[in-house]
Amino acid sequence: MGMKEENMKILIIGSGGREHTLAKVCAESSLVKNVIVAPGNGGITKEFSTFPLDVGKNDQIISLAQQEQVDFVVIGPEVPLCNGAIDALSSAGILAYGPNESAARLEGSKAFSKDFLAKHKIPTAAYGNFQEIQPALDYLSNSSLPVVVKASGLAAGKGVLICSTLNKAERAVKDMLAGSSFGESGREVVIEEFLEGEEASLHLICSGENYVTLPISQDHKKIGEGDTGPNTGGMGAYAPTKLVTEEMLIEYENSIVRPTLAGLKADGINFRGTLYIGLMLTPSGPKVLEFNVRFGDPETQVILPLVNQDLVPVLIQSARGEALPAKLEIKNQSAMIVVLASKGYPESYPTGEVISPPEDATENTQLIHAGTKLNEQGQVISAGGRVLGAVAWGENLEQARDRAYELCDKVHFTSKYFRKDIGHKEFSRT
Repeated sequence: MGMKEENMKILIIGSGGREHTLAKVCAESSLVKNVIVAPGNGGITKEFSTFPLDVGKNDQIISLAQQEQVDFVVIGPEVPLCNGAIDALSSAGILAYGPNESAARLEGSKAFSKDFLAKHKIPTAAYGNFQEIQPALDYLSNSSLPVVVKASGLAAGKGVLICSTLNKAERAVKDMLAGSSFGESGREVVIEEFLEGEEASLHLICSGENYVTLPISQDHKKIGEGDTGPNTGGMGAYAPTKLVTEEMLIEYENSIVRPTLAGLKADGINFRGTLYIGLMLTPSGPKVLEFNVRFGDPETQVILPLVNQDLVPVLIQSARGEALPAKLEIKNQSAMIVVLASKGYPESYPTGEVISPPEDATENTQLIHAGTKLNEQGQVISAGGRVLGAVAWGENLEQARDRAYELCDKVHFTSKYFRKDIGHKEFSRT
């Protein structure tokens, strides 16, 4: 490596549970002396130096990196990536982890990613992209129900509607194209066939066509137990899953991962950073539901603790476009996160509630902060819908689950709400 091999200073950009986890992982590296986070959150501030920052403004990211003389920047959320933060940092001579703006379109535009999948013959749901209402309605009239209607741009996980009737689908299309229910991100819609099956998340660290896989995880998007109620940013996750065997993973790499990275290269896109492939495991094989170009949240919180080696050199190799190790060393363990949310999320919910943390930290657990901030007295208070993540790991998923739920019970704030059935599908698999 061209930079000094140790005593590195790393800047993590973002404010959620994913960034808290990334900061902890980087801080454990033998190469790293100091980790700072911007803007961070209440819990992160208790552990790391944090700096105010608008993640959507590249100039603020660059001036902070320069002012703090950081050696390496790791970008957590999708917004700065889709805004070209990596390109801007690179122009300023600052090494940073994540895809550049042209690669980030895989997440920033659902229309772009669906066209990319079709062009490179990568399995995905049948679809159409529309900017005009009438052609969209014509397409719907020939679609089988239920049908999925998506806003093409970034809608923070909220711009996806599964419509069971033609009437609902037509209304969704009109709202997105005519109204401004999803702002600018709804000016183009994608209409897709509804895929039956179970979802799984495959995270890769990529350097061009070179990649390493991280443990496969499964997220729980619905607010209610038994996967009921509205979608959220994710109420819990676990890894690995029995749903995907070693053999199946090799098949996904051949049918999806390699063709994706080869397709990007063929299209002149050098993909460096995290590629997170949302898969639907259908009766007719795996299909790509969506691409994300950053670590998932809350999946990061369960995937990274299972990696049994220093991740920082791998992130640096990816950022530089260098060869990656043949594979990562993964612990033979399971991990689970249960998200502690504010009751009422994802609709309206209270904030500003004082959080009392557990008296004693149990071994093999981490309390990860997401929607928290500090009040004037320096107490950690709730500041979002998803407030905390109770993370635990163990020899098997049962052990991880018991430890995670034990941690949930030790944390208190008035509107604490969490699902009590995270991993239920995995526990029902024999």
